[in-house]
Amino acid sequence: MYLDLDREEILKHLSAEAFRVVSEEAGRLGLEAYVIGGYVRDIFLRRASKDIDIVTVGSGIELAEAVTRALGKPARLAVFRNFGTAQVKCRDVEIEFVGARKESYQRNSRKPVVEDGTLEDDQRRRDFTINALALCLNRERYGELTDPFDGLRDMEYQTIRTPLDPDITFSDDPLRMMRAIRFASQLGFYIDPDTFDAIVRNRERIGIISEERIADELNKIILSPKPSIGFELLDISGLLPLIFPELSALKGAETREGIGHKDNLAHTLMVLDRLSRHTSSLWLRWSALLHDIAKPATKRWDNRLGWTFHSHNVAGEKMIPDIFRRMKLPMNEKMKYVQKMVNLHMRPISLTDEDVTDSAVRRLLFDAGDDIDDLMLLCEADITSKNPEKVRRFLNNFRIVREKLAEIEEKDRIRNFQPPISGEEIMNTFGLAPSQPVGALKEAIKNAILDGEIPNEYAAARRFMLERAKKMGLRPV
Repeated sequence: MYLDLDREEILKHLSAEAFRVVSEEAGRLGLEAYVIGGYVRDIFLRRASKDIDIVTVGSGIELAEAVTRALGKPARLAVFRNFGTAQVKCRDVEIEFVGARKESYQRNSRKPVVEDGTLEDDQRRRDFTINALALCLNRERYGELTDPFDGLRDMEYQTIRTPLDPDITFSDDPLRMMRAIRFASQLGFYIDPDTFDAIVRNRERIGIISEERIADELNKIILSPKPSIGFELLDISGLLPLIFPELSALKGAETREGIGHKDNLAHTLMVLDRLSRHTSSLWLRWSALLHDIAKPATKRWDNRLGWTFHSHNVAGEKMIPDIFRRMKLPMNEKMKYVQKMVNLHMRPISLTDEDVTDSAVRRLLFDAGDDIDDLMLLCEADITSKNPEKVRRFLNNFRIVREKLAEIEEKDRIRNFQPPISGEEIMNTFGLAPSQPVGALKEAIKNAILDGEIPNEYAAARRFMLERAKKMGLRPV
């Protein structure tokens, strides 16, 4: 599958100006230079990649400085001397430069002690064999592959394996455990059994990794073609309860008096996979992952109703800020969007009743605003019954809901509407300072429009305001 890539195809991937300049400058400086890691892996996997890693036997910074000068004005150089690395950006290409090195680690840190090394030393320190491939950029060996750990064979067998002892690899840098799982999820590869067993043995080491790095890997798993692969591996390995205890708590089903509830972790991952077929939105996918997050906290047994999870949507919305804060995820409109999706995810199903009122449809449109289409995607993905007839019936009901939403929106223009009468106009009309009566009048106008008592028009809203104000004992000034 991957071994049939011929030299001509490899050279085509190395034909860009940036590679030519690196080759020329490395030759002029008398340095060995190789493109290594993900860019080489993706050549053989036939995946697009713009991020290029160059390793040189010598000073990576010196080579980066020479390449920047040769590329001229479009190129921008950033040097990180503490790490011995440099980055060159030229138009839409980013090139990372580092000198070949070998590393050793202290027990309580993932920051290595670094020494100059050979190309093979550098390949040894790579996380996985498929990321240790290197293509020579020196003129006399241009495009020659160095693959000391059979990375091509592992790609052929779709296997993720460490170049060296996996226990040392994961103990040295525990983030590599999550990277292994992330690559399995992104590429659809298997993790070598010895490598996976080492993840299980070293899982507690994840505690030395920052929340930001963990969240970055989680985001990449969530954005993979079938995210459930990654989360199931996190669960089986024992990493999930360590990095995401709220999600791990969803696992398991309980039966009482012959009545059971579904495994909410399995259901959640099924919803996430179903949604992922229709959207690449990270935050909508996060909404799927968190839509039932409060079910363990709200689970109750009722002798008449059986298992209940009353208001798990509201409780879930309240849990999200703490989860985002701990994981160092953005505490801004992205978090609020996820909260909104989790809070509203049960609302559309209630609109499938034949006798549902226009008022209920208006209120959902008002509450969801421009996110109504995302909400409907989430709700449709949430139908995971094993009964095909039940799924067909629910999806048909959601089609009816979409028609109702479109009809009401066209007629009443409710999505993201602001009441036609502002608080300032209320204050000016009745000579009021900011106060509770102003808010009460504005809320009454909004509710009258949403309930269909008056149209969403200024004249009708003003008449309603004057009538309601009269009952409140207010008079225009």
